[in-house]
Amino acid sequence: MAAESDSDGLDKGTPLRRGWTTGACATAATKSALGALLGDGFADPVTITLPGGQTPAFALCHEQTGDGFAAAGIIKDAGDDPDVTHGATIISTVRLLPPGQGIRFTAGEGVGKVTKPGLPLAVGEPAINPVPRQMMTEVIGELCGAHGRPADVEVTISVPGGEALAAKTWNPRLGIIGGLSILGTTGIVVPYSCSAWIHSIHRGIDVARAIGLDHVVGSTGDASERAARALLGLPDEAFIDMGDFVGGMLKYLRAKPVRQVTIAGGFGKLSKLAEGAMDLHSGRSQVNIEALAHLMTELGAAPETLAEARSCETAAQVLALARAHKIALANRVAELAGHRADAILGKGHLPVQLLITDRQGKIVGRNF
Repeated sequence: MAAESDSDGLDKGTPLRRGWTTGACATAATKSALGALLGDGFADPVTITLPGGQTPAFALCHEQTGDGFAAAGIIKDAGDDPDVTHGATIISTVRLLPPGQGIRFTAGEGVGKVTKPGLPLAVGEPAINPVPRQMMTEVIGELCGAHGRPADVEVTISVPGGEALAAKTWNPRLGIIGGLSILGTTGIVVPYSCSAWIHSIHRGIDVARAIGLDHVVGSTGDASERAARALLGLPDEAFIDMGDFVGGMLKYLRAKPVRQVTIAGGFGKLSKLAEGAMDLHSGRSQVNIEALAHLMTELGAAPETLAEARSCETAAQVLALARAHKIALANRVAELAGHRADAILGKGHLPVQLLITDRQGKIVGRNF
C-alpha cells in the first residue's frame, strides 16, 4: 500500500485522530530552516498554511546551521493511521543559490529518485511530489520576499532510515529507487483512507503504460499475484497490488486503457466480483452463499449437494464441496466475474482474464 493516506475517509465508531503528510512536514521544516538561514532564527513551533486553509503548527526535533546552510527536522505524526512513515524524521536542508538559479529540489538520505516514466515527475527527479513542491515554493517565496531577495534556494529533503521504510511501500515497483516519496495533496493524513491505495493503483497503471506494457494484472493479495506471475511470466511493472479495490482499478483502466487485463484473486473475493461488488473488503461486501449454491445446481449438483452447499458458512467450504464433487464452480465464478469486469471497462479491449486461487495460492479456476 501507499505510505500515507491523504483524502477524506470514514471510520466506524470513535473518530480517529488525523495526522500530517510527509509533504506538510517537509514544508514546515523548510520554512523554519530558511528562516534561520535568513537571520530570523528557527521558528519552533513553525506554522504553515495547507492547501485547504488549515494552519497547523509543528515542533522541531532537529536544528543545525553550518557554512552556507541551515537544516530543520520534524517527526512525522500520522495520527491513528497505520502509516509506515509515522515517527520518521523529515529534514529539510536549505542553501542560498546564486541569483537567477530559482528553486532547486534535491533528494537527501532516504528520499527516492524517479527511474521510470509515467509518474507526475520526470525520470531522474527526486521523489518530491508536485503539491509538496508547490507548498515549499510558496513559503520560500514569502520568506525571501520579506527579506527583499529573490527566491534562489536549494532544498534537500532527507528521511533517515527512509530507504528501509520504502521497501514496505509501492515505491520499488513504481521505479522510485533509494527511499521514500514526499507525498500529500491536502497535507492531512486521514486514518484508514482508501484513497491512498487507489492512488497507488493509478500510479502503477501509469508506469506500466508509460513503459509500453499492454497487459496489466490486478491481484487481491500476494498468493494470487505469485500464481499469476508463474502463469503469465510478465514483467514486474505489469503487476498491480489492487487489494480489495477492483472497481478503482477497472474504472481507471477504462480511462487509461491497455489491451489486456487479468484479475487474480481468491475464490471468496472474486465470487463477490461475480455478484457485482466493486469493493471486495469483508466489511463492505459479503459472499453470497445462496448464489454459489445456485451456481452449483446449474452445473449439475445433486439436491443433497445443494443442501450441503447452503449449509456452508464460508466460500472456502463451498469451494471444497464443489471440488469434492468435481463441479467446476470456480471456473463459472471466473466467467461471471469476467463479464462484470468487461462491463466496467466497456468496449475496445480483449475480454478480461480471471484467475482464481485457493488459500494456498493454487489456481482452481479461470476463464481463459
